[in-house]
Amino acid sequence: MPVHPEAEQLLAAIAEAGLPPTEELTVPAARASTAGFLELQGEPTALASVDARTVPGPAGAIPVRVYTPAGDGPLPVVVYLHGGGWVIGDLDVVDKPCRQIAASTGAIVVSVDYRLAPEHPYPAPFDDCYAATAWVAEHAGELGGDPARLAVAGDSAGGNLAAAVALAARDRGGPALSAQLLLYPVIDFNFGTPSYSENAEGYLLNRASMQWFWAHYLGAQELGADPYICPGRAASLADLPPAYVATCEYDPLRDEGESYAQRLAADGVTVTARRYEGMPHGFLWMQAALPSTATVFEEMAGVLEAAWAGVAAVRP
Repeated sequence: MPVHPEAEQLLAAIAEAGLPPTEELTVPAARASTAGFLELQGEPTALASVDARTVPGPAGAIPVRVYTPAGDGPLPVVVYLHGGGWVIGDLDVVDKPCRQIAASTGAIVVSVDYRLAPEHPYPAPFDDCYAATAWVAEHAGELGGDPARLAVAGDSAGGNLAAAVALAARDRGGPALSAQLLLYPVIDFNFGTPSYSENAEGYLLNRASMQWFWAHYLGAQELGADPYICPGRAASLADLPPAYVATCEYDPLRDEGESYAQRLAADGVTVTARRYEGMPHGFLWMQAALPSTATVFEEMAGVLEAAWAGVAAVRP
């Protein structure tokens, strides 16, 4: 379908502002640019509590932000991994989205401030995300949460990390995850898909920007076939938790996300796949500007409700 009117208006405003593309920015400038998304997110959702703390990681303490909705515990838990090409993004840019996820799902959301490339290339971001997820599983009771109802979620590069954490949890025998929520995820290193050609430029995320992000994430190392870098290269996707995979029509990453959803289903994983027609990459950071995408919160809540149906809460 044509570009959605909401997205068309946003893209026109961005073009009129004359902002340089990400690949032409320095890393500090690219990180500073994420502040512009905050005004596109609307008002924050009120919750019972929002707390800053740290959890232990492989290279020191990892900052996290814990969002707790109203309700009697123990509550289910979602570990959230922000997007930004493994280079940009932080707890603040996903603060409002995480609040909405907590309110919509009734789950405690633990947002992870993992180390960023290029200072910390792969595997540092992945290692932090896996360590934080494992810690939450072990210490969920301290947060008022239920380790029997634990999910991992992320947008874009965060979706890549969430998928990788789910693979590692399967391969390493834990932590036990009951769902994975992947929003327009980075799944493979492949710039030749039809969606990369169709959306090479002009729709917020472009091919050159993704090449810039990948170069920083990989550093000097070879890509290889490591599935924790590219989940789409895993030999098998069997025995993974149920998945929600959201993609956007006008997104270079569309095809790899949809291919991953198809592979998950073929390997016996329960999958809910949704393409947001007419939409560009990154809508979770722009909810006020793209209000028709707000159904993503309802859909994630539905997937989690199904995944957690009949699961007996683990009480301390």
